[in-house]
Amino acid sequence: MTDPADTTIRFPASSGALNLPGPAGLLECLIERPEQEERSGVAIVCHPHPLHGGTLHNKVVTMVSRSLVELGLSTVRFNFRGVGHSQGEYDDGRGETEDLRAIADWLRRERPDDALWLAGFSFGSYVALRAAQSLAPQQLIQIAPPVGRWAFDAIELPQCPWLIVQGEADEVVDPAAVFAWVAGLARPPHLVRMPDTSHFFHRRLMDLRGAIKNGVRDNLPPLRTR
Repeated sequence: MTDPADTTIRFPASSGALNLPGPAGLLECLIERPEQEERSGVAIVCHPHPLHGGTLHNKVVTMVSRSLVELGLSTVRFNFRGVGHSQGEYDDGRGETEDLRAIADWLRRERPDDALWLAGFSFGSYVALRAAQSLAPQQLIQIAPPVGRWAFDAIELPQCPWLIVQGEADEVVDPAAVFAWVAGLARPPHLVRMPDTSHFFHRRLMDLRGAIKNGVRDNLPPLRTR
């Protein structure tokens, strides 16, 4: 783990864990880097609800990260405040959005020429959407966005390419609410509807992997020149 006193934390040369300073204390992070060809882009992946067991190790979050690493992007998964070894307390989405912004600010200092992507699952997708307009990512990915549970209509929407993957048998998020919300947007995102798929993508994680890779392939940043 990184020394908490270190204020000049560098982007690591290989995959591994580190702590980054956030607005409420240190944030526990896990960096994953491609083993082969690497693209000029980094994706931050946000986890589900902190009060319902969501962590950076969630299997859907892990699959989102793996899918993007396989496409050549580096990824940053992190625990929101109060989760795992991250300091602070749950803040109903507001503080968690600031946590995400802190990670993004660090990345843009460390990798200023890289494309920034944002991704999230469930509550994490809500946080990613809240931050997207101000952070202006090159790609937004939402997995099972909790429409109806949070005030999605109050969020200023981004202008970047935007992928949503939603299971049609989601028992946590109302799929009909998600589909109706998407249909009512002036500039709707690319929506992938997955039949017979629950909220946690039981037995459908490989299908999720394919949906993500196919959904963002046309927007991939160029390969990094070594």
